[in-house]
Amino acid sequence: MTTIIPQQVVDFLKSSAPFDRLDRDVLAGIAPLIKVIYLTNGNKSALMTEQGNALFLIQSGQFSVKESDNPIRYLSEGDYFGYENLLDDANDAIGIEVDSPGIVYCVPAKQFKLLLQQHANFKAFFKNSQSASLQNQAVEDSNSMWLHKPLMELLNTEPVIADMSLSIQQSAMLMSDCGVSSLLITENEKLVGIVTDRDIRNRAVAKRLDTDTAVAAIMTSNPILISHQRTLFDATCSMTEHNVHHLPVVDTSTGKPLGIITVTDVIRYQRSNVLYLVGELSKAKNLYELTRLSWQMPHYLATHAKRLGDFDIAGKVLSQATDIMTRKLISFFQQQQGAAPFDYCWLVYGSQAREDQTMGSDQDNALLLAQKPNEQQADYFKQMAEYVCRGLGKCGIKLCSGNIMASNPALRLSVDEAIDEAKSWVKDPTSQAVLNFHIFLDVRGVAGNRSLLNQLQQVRNPLFKHPFFLGALARYSTQSVVPLSMFQKFNYESHRDIKDSINLKRKGVAIINDIARIYALASGLSMPSTVERLENIPSTSGLSRVDANNLRDIWLFLNRLRWRHQLKNHVTDSCVSMSDLSSMEKHQLKAAFQGIKLAQHGILMNFAGGVA
Repeated sequence: MTTIIPQQVVDFLKSSAPFDRLDRDVLAGIAPLIKVIYLTNGNKSALMTEQGNALFLIQSGQFSVKESDNPIRYLSEGDYFGYENLLDDANDAIGIEVDSPGIVYCVPAKQFKLLLQQHANFKAFFKNSQSASLQNQAVEDSNSMWLHKPLMELLNTEPVIADMSLSIQQSAMLMSDCGVSSLLITENEKLVGIVTDRDIRNRAVAKRLDTDTAVAAIMTSNPILISHQRTLFDATCSMTEHNVHHLPVVDTSTGKPLGIITVTDVIRYQRSNVLYLVGELSKAKNLYELTRLSWQMPHYLATHAKRLGDFDIAGKVLSQATDIMTRKLISFFQQQQGAAPFDYCWLVYGSQAREDQTMGSDQDNALLLAQKPNEQQADYFKQMAEYVCRGLGKCGIKLCSGNIMASNPALRLSVDEAIDEAKSWVKDPTSQAVLNFHIFLDVRGVAGNRSLLNQLQQVRNPLFKHPFFLGALARYSTQSVVPLSMFQKFNYESHRDIKDSINLKRKGVAIINDIARIYALASGLSMPSTVERLENIPSTSGLSRVDANNLRDIWLFLNRLRWRHQLKNHVTDSCVSMSDLSSMEKHQLKAAFQGIKLAQHGILMNFAGGVA
């Protein structure tokens, strides 16, 4: 046994989650009762005999611990064992192999159980440890999570709908009876227009139009609308950019209206002024104004993103802003050079497509063309692509070092050429090929005729379900490993000034992106967002709902740490110093990496026969 004065015990506990959440008076009360030993192979049997059921906290050393029927855990500083016996009121034997001797704190069962009873956070920590779930309660408590609310959660009433043959008078009476300010107009149950109070006033009453006229005469045809799969943040951005106060929500597969979001709804749910700069970008009249506003983005985010939950939507804010910059730049070009010779769709890939951009994200984009252009048409699209890519660079969205940009002629393809390209990917998904094309699997159309992307996806999605292709993606996704040693110590980045840093993008976020992408492709899901993919992957995919939710929470947690690091330190990298994390966050990070490792194993088993 080693003698350590209670003050030293208190100081160590205060640096160890979840004891760090307890008052010093509480810690001072239990410190004299805690035994501290230097654990070796020579005294390990005596430890288990003398201490019996206790909570064991490792200060130093490395130990292989076998509890009950659980697999062996390799533990080091900051790790616990023995709590499962205490939580379950069991007395199972604990097997210990001392790989490297060290100091272990032994908290008596009586004191541990009192702490469980008296402190909810303390109990939640060990319950989460027992269930191997991420201890990320802040995900539930975030003040900004309203922005992630699916629109379907906000549509509490059935939409008020009228057939386009209904008269203006009948429509007005229907709106009055239902107490609504707008009416969704349908034909064969599909949305074709919208009528508001203002339309009735300005287009019917003010013009003395016969009120027996069909409401179709005054409706706004083909209104701006939004998919039921999107979020309140998406809806608010769309309303801001297009300056509309009523946004119909539709089932994109059927065209059937499901409800409507109004400005009043947005005000009711809004918790911050997060959309101010997005709105200003939408109003920019020239490249100078757009550039001036875009360079305010880092300052804006640093000023307004204070709560952890703000970081959850920072990537969406930045991605939506980049979308608007792109559309504005295209409009500036076309004001100078005229309309495009035929339909096109401006595609974005990677983080912008997933809507998880950070301050270090570069631009990844392409042009999808309705047909193969002749020389003159090709020159128009070349000039447009170069103008937009250079313009985004001036707005602070870096040029892609890998040349994944529409200014690259290889990324200006017709729909037919893009289909042939996809077939080549599926036919020969070597490791090098996967490395070259996997970024193109997260894609979103942000300007032009987006139905061109739909045409492409209708052909590509069935191709991407091919087992051989998915197996290659699964093997590629396991080439990156989480930065934990055998004994659950962090493995730090080499050749960096900060010696205890970990690249959370490369070692965590990107791996989850890969995992979610594979399950989504196998399930025929087309949305690029990692969070949306994880929330929509069916349980029949091989990924359980519990595991999908845990991966989602891990993804949000890692991105919070990345964003806080970038904004706090005014940097654009994702190499977070472990010294900047609290004890609780370090525990959460270890749990996160362990969860990712299990998910990697699962994807190999499900898609590659367990062969890496």
